[in-house]
Amino acid sequence: MVFHPEFEQAGQRAGLQVWRVENMELVPVPKSLYGGFYSGDAYLVLHSSQNRCGTLQYDMHYWQGSECSQDESGAAAIFAVQMDDYLQGTPVQYREVQGHESSTFTGYFKAGLKYMKGGVASGFQHVVTNDVEVQRLLQVKGRHVVRATEVPVSWDSFNHGDSFILDLGEEIIQWSGSHSNRFEKLKATIVSKGIRDDERCGRAKLLVCDEGEEPERMLEFLGEKPELPEAHSDDTKMDASHRKQATLYKVSNADGNMKVTMVAEKNPFSQDALQSSECFILDNGANGHIYVWKGKEANPEERHAVLQSSEQFIIQMKYPTHTQVQVLPEHGETPLFQQFFKNWRDPDDTVGMGTAYVCSQIAKIKKVPFDASTLHQSDAMAAQHGMVDRGDGEKQIWRIEGSDKVPVDPSLFGQFYGGDSYIIRYHYQHNNKQGDIIYIWQGAESTQDEVGASAILAVQVDDELGGSAVQVRVVQGKEPAHLMSLFRGQPMVVHKGGTSREGSQSEVADTRLFQVRANSAGDSRAVEVDPSSPSLNSSDVFLLLSSSGCWTWSGRSSSSAEARGAEHLAELLQVTPTSLGEGQEEDAFWDVLGGQKEYCHSPRLKNNMEAHPPRLFACSNKTGNFLMEEVPGELTQDDFAPDDVMILDTWDQVFVWIGDEAHEEEKMEAALSAVRYIESDPADRDPRTPTVTIKQGFEPPTFTGWFLGWNHDYWTVNQLEQATGHL
Repeated sequence: MVFHPEFEQAGQRAGLQVWRVENMELVPVPKSLYGGFYSGDAYLVLHSSQNRCGTLQYDMHYWQGSECSQDESGAAAIFAVQMDDYLQGTPVQYREVQGHESSTFTGYFKAGLKYMKGGVASGFQHVVTNDVEVQRLLQVKGRHVVRATEVPVSWDSFNHGDSFILDLGEEIIQWSGSHSNRFEKLKATIVSKGIRDDERCGRAKLLVCDEGEEPERMLEFLGEKPELPEAHSDDTKMDASHRKQATLYKVSNADGNMKVTMVAEKNPFSQDALQSSECFILDNGANGHIYVWKGKEANPEERHAVLQSSEQFIIQMKYPTHTQVQVLPEHGETPLFQQFFKNWRDPDDTVGMGTAYVCSQIAKIKKVPFDASTLHQSDAMAAQHGMVDRGDGEKQIWRIEGSDKVPVDPSLFGQFYGGDSYIIRYHYQHNNKQGDIIYIWQGAESTQDEVGASAILAVQVDDELGGSAVQVRVVQGKEPAHLMSLFRGQPMVVHKGGTSREGSQSEVADTRLFQVRANSAGDSRAVEVDPSSPSLNSSDVFLLLSSSGCWTWSGRSSSSAEARGAEHLAELLQVTPTSLGEGQEEDAFWDVLGGQKEYCHSPRLKNNMEAHPPRLFACSNKTGNFLMEEVPGELTQDDFAPDDVMILDTWDQVFVWIGDEAHEEEKMEAALSAVRYIESDPADRDPRTPTVTIKQGFEPPTFTGWFLGWNHDYWTVNQLEQATGHL
């Protein structure tokens, strides 16, 4: 096959490359103009990055402008197929439509996307220039994905709610309407500075003004300002209720006519449904996404036709033409695709090499092994291991009785009963910063009234602490790593039912089975589970108690920390067990468990961060529907606005961040937002996943460690004044 000479430059090293299709040719765009796109053109964008194995991985996007001709768009699609071939079929491919780009794409351009009118056909070139002949007006919209779109240069284009950039070549005037939001103004300033510094090489003068303070030059150029309209609402948040709906189809296009056959109507799907000799379409079109999976042994014609097949499929299903398309090679699946499958396993998981595809959110987050001696200094370690400190701070524990909280006897610290709910107040110190965490532990058999009371009483404890505490809702059996570390080397013990109240302890069952699992700090949790063999797991240690005998059973993949936890548990329960390794069981052991049955043998995955990278969403409950918008690219503090409610999903727990200026009803609904988020997740998440509520200015290291360079003084400075103060 003949390859285009430009391909020789493609993907040679990590970074971003952009080409425009010009008269059926591929022409590189100068780096300083990245992020600017002509509406009449089509582009190829290649992002190359190093994965954990040290090899380069590729994300390739072909972008179509809203006024792009059929010919240019077709040429871009052909170049995409050819570049995919040149890179040996390894890139993940994306079809991008102006105004509806994927979060992977918009994440490359955190400073904003600029859409200019015209294109190659009308003589517009991508050249770095000190051009003083420019006369254009850009309308800037968006909080988390910033888009600056060229509009007619006239007061008719303006409104009260948005920011506009009047670009007159030597002079750039940024104007913000009287109802514009200061966070959006800040984003517009970043776009204005980009035009001045990148397009004009720093030679233009930049002026920032608000409505009513128009400079003379602006009025000279546009004439007298008329009455302006309000802005159109352009909330880009999606209704989360569609996230889960997905169907899996097998697709064949061998004779040029696309045939689709339904393989599975509802997710989570089985990974075995994907066959290497075929191509498949995962239809999440109700949520605006189509995924095409290419089997590595599928015939070349079908592999080449996948983009075409996806477009035919979108027409056939009557989905909007801007529906996002992602094409994935076998073994290059993204976490967004994997979330629709039950227990997705990469071929590398078993050998601990890590996931094949590493997404941009974690590309710069170094994996940090746990080290207790440096934990107090490392936010990244705190975040990745869920450990704010070693658990040796002050703590108070109360049990909920009726509508009151009653202090728990310190001799019972670490023992939790399924019939109770508890509140734990913990005071931590990390890197010269102090704070409080309130854990709300809700037993599976605790009454609805007491579960409700635990939430109300936790708010009261928070109020007593000045409203600065981090609140963590914990459901029995899903205790976070840090909570397991609070009991000075003893395991945290979770009894299935019963209560620790004076005089009301229930009868203990004859046969009891405890599952002992350790966190990365070596602290363990012992949870009472159903006493039957399917409860066993090769990754853990179990303690079985019965009238006919007592055993400690160690799974093949269990750790020495789990064995120590089981020893401590046996001492606590005053029993002397017989030790058994997996595969050395005696008949009496199986008899007590009701016979030998199938249980989980596969080792627990260690590379959670790659399989489930952290994701950040702006969310809103204002309309009664739960709406959310993903924040693209690397996780940075600049993505937080004081009037937002944000969700950070790190898989093991879900954080809800509440800005100081968020609407009162959104503050009240914040915890519910986390629950709704988990319910709507296509990955069929455990509804018991811990949810953590935190407030602006009181972020713990388990949260801040996911971000690059979090600054605790950030909120004390007016960011807009700072950005406009040095123009």
